[in-house]
Amino acid sequence: MRDRPAAAAEGPVGPTVPVRRVATTVVLLGIVSMLTDVSSEMVAAVLPLYLTAELGLGYVAYGFVDGAYQGVSALVRMLGGYASDRTGAAKWIAVVGYGVSAVSRLAMLPAQAFLAITAVVTADRLGKGLRTAPRDAMIAAASRPETLGRSFGVHRALDTLGAALGPLVAFGLLAAVPGSYDSVFVVSFAVAAVGVAVLVLFVPARRALPAARLRARGIMKELTSRRLRRPVVACALLGLVTVGDGFLYLSLQQRTDLDASLFPLLYVGTNAVYLLLAVPMGRLADRVGRGRVLIGGHVALLSVYLVAGGPVHTWTAVVVSLALLGTFYAATDGVLPAMVSPLVAPEARASGIAAAQTVVVVARFASSVAFGALWAAAGPGVGLVVFAVLLGAALPAAAWLLAGRGSGGTLDETRPAEVTA
Repeated sequence: MRDRPAAAAEGPVGPTVPVRRVATTVVLLGIVSMLTDVSSEMVAAVLPLYLTAELGLGYVAYGFVDGAYQGVSALVRMLGGYASDRTGAAKWIAVVGYGVSAVSRLAMLPAQAFLAITAVVTADRLGKGLRTAPRDAMIAAASRPETLGRSFGVHRALDTLGAALGPLVAFGLLAAVPGSYDSVFVVSFAVAAVGVAVLVLFVPARRALPAARLRARGIMKELTSRRLRRPVVACALLGLVTVGDGFLYLSLQQRTDLDASLFPLLYVGTNAVYLLLAVPMGRLADRVGRGRVLIGGHVALLSVYLVAGGPVHTWTAVVVSLALLGTFYAATDGVLPAMVSPLVAPEARASGIAAAQTVVVVARFASSVAFGALWAAAGPGVGLVVFAVLLGAALPAAAWLLAGRGSGGTLDETRPAEVTA
């Protein structure tokens, strides 16, 4: 595999670059994300039980922490995207984001109170928010428009491999030393530090030419364009009815009396399915339309709500729920930036991706807080059924928005190459 110049991402396919290969930059960024996800998922896999069972947080308080975990990155996603587009220093902005998240792992050691834990989780998610859009912009710049789904699928597959390994490492550590959450946090920091080193040492830094950059007014014009407006509204609508993973796993654990020591394996099941389907879903999105695949992923999520909140409390329900949740992520996580990036100018790509992702995480923050309150009032089963009804009502509206002319039909139509700053 080899990279081609970033400018070629918008041009015709060259005869010397194999059509089926993804750029080395995509693979390297996938390795960075894999190591980072080993680190982050080690913590995420133990966090729900650590907070509710070990530290004694209530479900409303946990809903707030989970909402912060899901949505606080929105505070800096636009900053990361805008800074990347204005400076051309996407790599170094991503380095800062990955570094902040790595340091936050160690900060979990002294954090015991609600406010301290919320602050640490916030720092971790701010780092994620800062790095995500510059990183995805680098992936898009190194890829051809017609294979964006494949490229993001390869990156997300490597990312998800790390997400599957992280809970296994946490499970092994807690099995060796029961209740040793501190060891999880320390090992998590070490793995994250290796990921930062790979990014700094091996991922090439490409700087945009000054003449190719848009002014702030030009970027804002791209972000408010008719082409981007409809898919962003659709993603916001769907995000408002997306329940956080932690709540889904806690519901499965309680309703099936799953032993607490096995809790991290729920994350492994979801991520294993995601790993298997990430590249196939990316290819499918390139062929049939990224908007269609995105909607299909949310149909899978609706099925998760019905199974996890239904009357069947067996291992069968657990396995089916994890398989459907993994399908949801495979059909949405990498498909979203692949869907959005052709709808804005290359010089505003990071900002466009950040805008869509920001809307999603803000909506999911609100969703987590609302679901936590609903759980406390009526229990997990009722909460999941209510959210299933809401998601069922949102899906037709989101499908209409993604199919509209203003969003480029199935969202596969690439915007014109000419852009006015």
